[in-house]
Amino acid sequence: MSIYHSDKQRWKAISTRDAYADGCFVYAVITTGVVCYPSCPSRAALRENVRYYSDSTAAIADGFRYCRRCRT
Repeated sequence: MSIYHSDKQRWKAISTRDAYADGCFVYAVITTGVVCYPSCPSRAALRENVRYYSDSTAAIADGFRYCRRCRT
């Protein structure tokens, strides 16, 4: 069961690189075109450039690519 129901909770997980959130959702960064796990060590994105997805398949279908750092 996911505790990440709101964008605020998802953003907090990304900001703190919460590994517990991995598998609950992924996020895509519209400026770079990548999709990452919440615990990804990449440089932080601006909140307004982030889109949330339930899994990487949905983000890839929207035109994003896999992250090379976290290997989603």
